Amino acid sequence: MEINFKDIQVVGFDADDTLWVNETYFREAEEAFADLLETYETKNKIDQELFKMEIKNLDLYGYGIKGFMLSMIESALELSNNEVKQETLSKILDLGKSMISHPVEILDGVVEVLEKLQGKYRLIVLTKGDLLDQERKLERSNLSEYFHHVEVLSDKKEKNYQDLLDHLEIDVKNFLMIGNSLKSDVLPLVSIGAKAVHVPFHTTWQHEEVAEPREKKGYITVSKLTDVLNYL
Repeated sequence: MEINFKDIQVVGFDADDTLWVNETYFREAEEAFADLLETYETKNKIDQELFKMEIKNLDLYGYGIKGFMLSMIESALELSNNEVKQETLSKILDLGKSMISHPVEILDGVVEVLEKLQGKYRLIVLTKGDLLDQERKLERSNLSEYFHHVEVLSDKKEKNYQDLLDHLEIDVKNFLMIGNSLKSDVLPLVSIGAKAVHVPFHTTWQHEEVAEPREKKGYITVSKLTDVLNYL
């Protein structure tokens, strides 16, 4: 199905794994966490229990590194039957701090795309996660100059998007979202009448995985970010 982008006036970008690398560092931290706890359980079991803990805690902590750190600590206590050493807990905290302080790695094609689209469209960032961490990453990325607005959402569901677009006085017919997650960056926008571009990242958090619809409506999938320049 061919999609017409001629009415697009505002382009929204997801941040994590669309503008810069993110999920890769979570996977590395999970592996290190499993190494720290392997005296109590198998690595596969540790991974499963950590994921369950993350999902259980989403309503409490939201998305982001800080919530991930708390889930790791809680998982460590449960998996060890509260016998985990203080030294191990300190190392878990260090894992999270290392993620927070990690240099921002801009993905290929991001600067090229932003430079080409700047001036032609109103560009905004729509991401979710910890506010302080996302603001910090945006500052370190040196990408702020390209965007008219930055919004850190508590979640990325239809209502979150619709409320924000209404607040910014953006008609859904004039809005295009670009992101790596079908579940968070594409399907909710299509559901409210906007358009979207799916740019898959090589690693996806299990919670973000969703089956692709048999028939694509309102969005396209491209292999790399610079491919969007063929449509805009």
